[in-house]
Amino acid sequence: MSISRRVKEIPPSPTLAITVKAAQMGKEGIDVIGFGAGEPDFDTPENVKEAAIASIREGFTKYTPASGIAELKEAICRKFKRDNDLDYVPQEVSVACGGKHSLFNIIFALCDEGDEVIIPIPYWVSYPEQVRLSGGEPVFVETLQEDDFRIKIEQLEAVITSKTKIIILNSPQNPTGVVYDREDLEAIAALAVRNNIYLISDEVYEKVIYDDRKHWSVAALSPEAKALTLTVNAVSKPYSMTGWRIGYAAGPKEIIGAMDNIQSHTTSNPTSISQKAAVEALNGPQDVVDKMVAEFDRRRKYMVDRLNKMRGVSCFNPGGAFYVFPNISGLYGLKYQGATITGSLSLTDFLLSKAKVAVVPGNGFGADDYIRLSYATSFENIQKGLDRIEEAIAKLEG
Repeated sequence: MSISRRVKEIPPSPTLAITVKAAQMGKEGIDVIGFGAGEPDFDTPENVKEAAIASIREGFTKYTPASGIAELKEAICRKFKRDNDLDYVPQEVSVACGGKHSLFNIIFALCDEGDEVIIPIPYWVSYPEQVRLSGGEPVFVETLQEDDFRIKIEQLEAVITSKTKIIILNSPQNPTGVVYDREDLEAIAALAVRNNIYLISDEVYEKVIYDDRKHWSVAALSPEAKALTLTVNAVSKPYSMTGWRIGYAAGPKEIIGAMDNIQSHTTSNPTSISQKAAVEALNGPQDVVDKMVAEFDRRRKYMVDRLNKMRGVSCFNPGGAFYVFPNISGLYGLKYQGATITGSLSLTDFLLSKAKVAVVPGNGFGADDYIRLSYATSFENIQKGLDRIEEAIAKLEG
């Protein structure tokens, strides 16, 4: 059997892999606390579910236009105006089967063989693989915890070449939770405009933000920035609709049209029923989002405090999303029953086998000195899981 080179070189998603492994242990009767899932543990709001049920009863179960129904595109345009002060028309919006699908369509529409795409480290695991699938070349720029994981303009300037096509931004970011300030984004936008580089702004965690911070959309900063920006969002995170698979992107008509063409030959339309549910999510009451974020905030504060008190662990306080990304390099060289902690993967294996706690190794995000824990799980699970981690770390010797 001959699998294509591009596909053979792509590793599986580490976030999904750890979730599957933990789920399998659970089926075997092992009590595993999972911190891997990148989805809210709350139910989809009732009004959204009822809208989907109504659409089924009304027979809205057939094909739709490949890039989404007009009603949903109009709701997305209103959302961009309401939340981001961005003016788009439906022809500048494309609806896909989740935010990940929107990102892939953009990258595939823009990248030719050898085009370079700048990706800050740590990164969401699928960015570099999507670039490689398109024939592009990821160019990584490392950010540091002491700089609050913010990319510096001089770092970007140092790696821009004649082949640079795209800079990927993610704020609030997965996995660190960093939220970029307006000043940060203005500088990046100005750099992109000077060099005619496209910006992909992944804003799927936009609503999950803490400490009175404000989310800024880079496309809203200037007309010139908007002309080069593809803004990506989804209903998955704010409305706990991960399984409904509705993401969307807005940007220049020519690029959106190319994305629509790609989608028409791959997946065709997103699920009709999910589109109707997304209309209700965007148009309906938004207080459910505030309640969910308030609970995430409570969990965030507890996790950061607990982790920072643990031996050999240093945890950045995230400004958004629902992950913590603690530095665990202080545990390197320590041993347990002959096995040595040498990186995020060995620590992850140790915690899963000895503590029955599933976390995601940082090497999948390009940052091997870290692990990612999601606090999109119950407070009881968080307490129990952190107790287990603390007890396991205490057993390390050396």
